[in-house]
Amino acid sequence: MADYAQVDMDEDGHESWRYKQRTLHRWRLSLVLSFAAGCMITMVAYPQVKPCAKPEVIAELAASRCPSCPVCPACAQVDAKRMMSSAIEGALSQCPKCPGCPAAAACPTCPDCKLECPKVPSAPGCPACPEPEKDADVTARHRATMLARPMKGSNIIECAPGQDCRMSPGNRHKVLGQKGVTLWMTGLSGSGKTTISEAVEKKLLLALGKNVYRIDGDNLRTGLTKDLGFSTSDRGESVRRASEVAQLFSEAGVITMVTLISPYRKDRDAARAAHAAKGIPFLEVFMDVPLDVVKARDPKGLYAKVAKGLIKGFTGIDAPYEAPLTPEITLHNHQMSVDKCVDVLITELKRRGFLSGYPDIAKGLAAPDGGEHVNLIVPPDQLPAKLAEAASLPKVPLTDLDTNWLQVIGEGWAAPLKGFMREGILMQTLHFNSMLVDTHNFTGLGGYATSPTEWMQNSFPRERASMPVPIVLPITDFTRRSIGKAKAVTLTSSAGVPLAILRLPEVYELRHREIISRTWGVIDDEHPYIKEALLAPGKVWTLGGEIELLGRIKYNDGLDKYRLTVDELRAAFQKKGADVIYAFQTRNPTHAGHGFLMKDSRRKLMERGYKNPVLWLSPLGGWTKSSDVPLDVRVKQHHEVMAAGELHPDWTVMAIWPSPMIYAGPTEVQFHAKSRRVAGASYFTVGRDPAGMPYMSGPNKGDDLYHPDHGRYVLMSSPGVGDMEFLGFEKVYYDKKDHTMRGKDKSRKDDFISISGSKMRKLAALGAKPCPPQIPSDLIAAKCIPPGFMVPKGWDIVSDYYIRQKTGDWVPFSKQLGGLAVAPSLRTTAEQPFGKASFAATFVGADGVTPISPWHDLPLVPAGATGNFVNFMCEIPRGVTAKLEVQKKLPHNPIMQDTKKGKLRYYTYGPTFFNYGMLPQTWEDPSKKGFNGTAGDNDPLDVMEVGSVPFKVGEVRKVKVLGDLELIDQGELDHKIIVIDAADPLADRLTNAADLRTVMPGVLENLVEWLKMYKTTDGKAINALSSDEPKTADAAMSVITECHLSWKALKARGPGDTGFWLK
Repeated sequence: MADYAQVDMDEDGHESWRYKQRTLHRWRLSLVLSFAAGCMITMVAYPQVKPCAKPEVIAELAASRCPSCPVCPACAQVDAKRMMSSAIEGALSQCPKCPGCPAAAACPTCPDCKLECPKVPSAPGCPACPEPEKDADVTARHRATMLARPMKGSNIIECAPGQDCRMSPGNRHKVLGQKGVTLWMTGLSGSGKTTISEAVEKKLLLALGKNVYRIDGDNLRTGLTKDLGFSTSDRGESVRRASEVAQLFSEAGVITMVTLISPYRKDRDAARAAHAAKGIPFLEVFMDVPLDVVKARDPKGLYAKVAKGLIKGFTGIDAPYEAPLTPEITLHNHQMSVDKCVDVLITELKRRGFLSGYPDIAKGLAAPDGGEHVNLIVPPDQLPAKLAEAASLPKVPLTDLDTNWLQVIGEGWAAPLKGFMREGILMQTLHFNSMLVDTHNFTGLGGYATSPTEWMQNSFPRERASMPVPIVLPITDFTRRSIGKAKAVTLTSSAGVPLAILRLPEVYELRHREIISRTWGVIDDEHPYIKEALLAPGKVWTLGGEIELLGRIKYNDGLDKYRLTVDELRAAFQKKGADVIYAFQTRNPTHAGHGFLMKDSRRKLMERGYKNPVLWLSPLGGWTKSSDVPLDVRVKQHHEVMAAGELHPDWTVMAIWPSPMIYAGPTEVQFHAKSRRVAGASYFTVGRDPAGMPYMSGPNKGDDLYHPDHGRYVLMSSPGVGDMEFLGFEKVYYDKKDHTMRGKDKSRKDDFISISGSKMRKLAALGAKPCPPQIPSDLIAAKCIPPGFMVPKGWDIVSDYYIRQKTGDWVPFSKQLGGLAVAPSLRTTAEQPFGKASFAATFVGADGVTPISPWHDLPLVPAGATGNFVNFMCEIPRGVTAKLEVQKKLPHNPIMQDTKKGKLRYYTYGPTFFNYGMLPQTWEDPSKKGFNGTAGDNDPLDVMEVGSVPFKVGEVRKVKVLGDLELIDQGELDHKIIVIDAADPLADRLTNAADLRTVMPGVLENLVEWLKMYKTTDGKAINALSSDEPKTADAAMSVITECHLSWKALKARGPGDTGFWLK
């Protein structure tokens, strides 16, 4: 009690404060303890005294929580009895125990103090009420109700109207390099679905680099369909869920394989319909394997359990399997190896275009590199305007070789390239055998490949397209300067015909040694293509830029019907119903060995599952070296091979491939394959030493440039081949027993003989005839060709060529004939068009029939003319590069093209910016001496007309004489009379050639340069002029008068030993 004694506050205030704190703490503690004790008493005592609720209350509460009760169809009354009993029993199970409660003594039926609730009296029932629904059926009914619930008014909106909220499938496919598809693989348990799908997945993913996924019944049951059983409705729901998942995968561009038994046809059809509604491809793959086979396989031991009665309702045994009626693919895999099944499925995916990301142009046709079909031919409705533009642009003359490359580019054979290479693209080609492209502008760099090279660029497209060979346009410095700062130039033929417009020209240094070393990897300056295309004297620059082809390039050599554009060729393949294209190239006539290889390639493709492989027999049509078999010989011989049925026309298309041959071995053959892909080929048949040849100079002369096996190996392992596959072959031999070409049978090797290309050429040159029945081993000595080696008419064509090789009129390669603008007063023949050495343009008189001489019969001075006017006859129109001239020694002096060592001659220095010709009735007498003792050049006077209009060959114009430039050529004096057309708008402003400097700036300077330098691009020395300053018009007229008198004297005394035709 002392603790609670009164404390005098005045004595010690601190003690009073401590007393109050202790009191408060004690009070709080007692309160907490009291509350805890009350809780414990309540928890123990309350359950013991709580009375059991009345049964009616329990039943009422249970009934209120019971789901809707089944309705009895007979009386439409609720089965209250069953419902109430179930509810009461459930409630009673919850009844607590009450040990020791006072009320327990009044419960005689509860000796253990276990309370029992009275039962509710039985309710009236339905005597005809059926058994209640099973849980699976209830679940199925509710699932059907859920799936039938309309989405109308829902807040689930995948994409708002007008909103592009998903990446377009086309762009997704292009980026991924494949298209999504669902392969629904159905069949009995043990029919091979899993085994084959695993092998397909492995091949697609690991070998082909494709994105693929398998949706299998077992992996679905671990999650997505874990709640489903094997009832009919549950199986249908499993198929539906798998279909929904497959649609998402396939829409994302994944090749999706669903491997479910899916026994019911209606469920599979529903899956197909769901795919179709979203535009997603769906292929049903039926594993058609007999029941006894799958029982024997029994990979999971399930059939054994069924046999023991451990499994009921098993598909195919005591549950139905409804086989597909029209599956896309049926695999009788019990008759096929797994690899064969994989090949069939991969082939079908490839055939339908799913292994490519680019849009299908047609089934069976491969997509071009870069995925863009290039066709740069100007549409006919735009052509007039383009031609008018081309006439106003600077001109760039092309060689025959350049024209071949122009065709390759313009028709799309080098897609995605759209012009002669700019320097940046050339660098990529040389160093990577490819070019960067962004055809669809995915990276925002869509115009990269068609823009001038930017050396400081630091971002690039990510996609590469194969581009193994340099496609460049070498030009001279004179041409470079004539282009200047023009935004476009016109590319012209040797006849001056505009062939194309080149936009945004990019001129850069021709680093020929770098190109040669990177492309050919050899040092051989006598290599035919290197010498022709890259080491031509004076070609020190390269012109790059995109082109527009001014109409389709025609060669008029009788072979144009075999020249199909890329678009035409693809259409021809479609017309034959091809499901795959394989290409075969040869620079030689086709013999039975080639035929065997082409037919064998077709057989191999059909074994892979293709139904109609179509062969593209593609003779190379562009420039080739002079020793190769001419193009027309090869094409005609191929035609006879097809006509004889060796290569059946039903599955063969012969079409010329327009590319030149550059003889670059392993590098070039990659371009051969790439260009075939452009036209739709998925397979390429390639043999030994493709695009090879021997050294032409140096210490290795005569040796092969490349190992014969390297070309094929490099091609097949090239990173740029894309999805193309190759059909290689070994050497074939002639079988003397059955008179065919085939692989050698080592068991009877003496029956086989080798007929090489060189042996074939020797036999053809000997005019070899068919061998006797007993085939000799030495064919050369016997001068015979064994039967079956080549179709007879084809052999006749080849033999005729080798017999008349030096004298025949052949088409060596695609070289434009005709196109030269000729005056109406001239006559030519269709058999000998411009472009052939035999071309001749003969003048005729007023009657249109009688031949006349332009040298002797045309007057020098126009009728009624006075002053410095004369008649000019045009031999070489402005823009024409062919060296055409009057033939002094032939009857009637026709105009023909000059030749040297059998080859036609051309101006190669640059574009001719003048009309070139002669003055009739003139002759530079070699017996007369001129500047520094030089003699006349023994020709009519040469004339250079500087007006703005190109004339026609043989056109006679009245011209105004302006001056004379004296060319010193190998000790001869060659006057070049400068004139302008009397009708030219500038003629009245010109009196002497010196006036050109002010009236037509740059023309006189270009004339002087041209005359000095034009032969340097032929490898000759620079010419000299007596003076860079032209003589006056009066001085030129004096020269004309003197040469006219010399001509009269020549006519008077006769030809003598000159050989001239003087009439």
